[in-house]
Amino acid sequence: MVNKIKNWIDKVYSDITTSIAFYPSLISLSFMFMAFIMLNVEDAEMTSFLVENFSYLVINNADTARAIQSTIIGSVISLTVFSFSMVMVLLNQASSNFSPRLLPGLISDKKNQIVLGVYLGTIIYNIIVLISILPSGDKYTLNGFSILLGIIFGILSLGLFVFFIHSISTGIQINNILESIFQTTKSRLLKNIEENDMDIDSLVEEDSKWQYIYSQRVGYMERANVDTLLRTSVSAGVNIKVLSNKGTYILNNMPIIGYDGKLSEEEQGDILGAIILSNNHNLDNNYTIGIKQITEVGVKAMSPGINDPGTALMTIDYLSELLALRMQLPDSEIYITDNGQYKVELATINFGELMYEVLASYRQYCKHDVILMKSLISMLLYLKSQSRKESRYMKVIIGELELLKMDYKSSIDNEIDRKKLDILYN
Repeated sequence: MVNKIKNWIDKVYSDITTSIAFYPSLISLSFMFMAFIMLNVEDAEMTSFLVENFSYLVINNADTARAIQSTIIGSVISLTVFSFSMVMVLLNQASSNFSPRLLPGLISDKKNQIVLGVYLGTIIYNIIVLISILPSGDKYTLNGFSILLGIIFGILSLGLFVFFIHSISTGIQINNILESIFQTTKSRLLKNIEENDMDIDSLVEEDSKWQYIYSQRVGYMERANVDTLLRTSVSAGVNIKVLSNKGTYILNNMPIIGYDGKLSEEEQGDILGAIILSNNHNLDNNYTIGIKQITEVGVKAMSPGINDPGTALMTIDYLSELLALRMQLPDSEIYITDNGQYKVELATINFGELMYEVLASYRQYCKHDVILMKSLISMLLYLKSQSRKESRYMKVIIGELELLKMDYKSSIDNEIDRKKLDILYN
């Protein structure tokens, strides 16, 4: 039960912190609290000090203060509407020209969320200060420093608008999008290589010895809580296999965990609670999502409606390095308990399956293009020359080379082009 609660808290925390509304809400609340603090802390001496030393910065007329703050509120609302109307237009273009799967990454850009948060915070701050301008007897009480801060926040919003225009205009460029996905995926792969830097035989047992736990929820598998699985493995005296890899959509009553001993209902519940499901793919936790996104961009670039071979060539260059890093990983992640008696095995996408999914997509749309076929053959030759965690990866690469040869032989009519590809292939 404790593990279930802990995993639920982890999931809720992850959902909240990765939401597009997290940073804007946090910043807006900060501005609101700042407004209340300033209105309560500011006193006549502070305003007098400003009047004596910086009189040109202090507004001592209630009508002027109201007019300026009303103008700031209206202007920042207009900036907010204009900025994010432009974002919607650019996201629509990215979805049409590149891939709809790129949208979550573009929408959740922290820089854009911070800009939105400052816009909203400025509006909230100035509204609170504006309603604080109340008559006291025959005069209005003015908080000069608070009003000055509201003006400063309005000017800051103008500066952030310029920054936002620059950020969104560069962030929507395909080379920057691909670079961002590449760096995130590369970091995830390097972390996985570091965590799995050991030579361990996989848990190979007869199927009849394994019993299975079936899923009771649906969603994309985000990750498995390895610490919980290791503790349960020791306490129950069983080896554990997670049967579904990250990014797989888990259906109800689907076998998701295998174990080779006896488990109580409570222990089975703890193990199921260690499997974190999500409603969407998370690139940070799953390198295969990044590889598939880059593949989708390359394939979409070669579709008849887009026809952008330059982008396709760029994606192949990125995939060459990512697949070379993937070759440093085994097809299973193995973790050993502290006492060395039991193991927890996490399923990963098979290297052969990953290569086939990537290359099959490219072959479908690129087999008629000599330059792209040349680039794909060069990528496979590069992978062939790299070190690998498992020797059978070489057979996979050779098999993909043969498939490429079959496709260009049947799709390219020009004999000279075929000869050039044959020379590279051989």
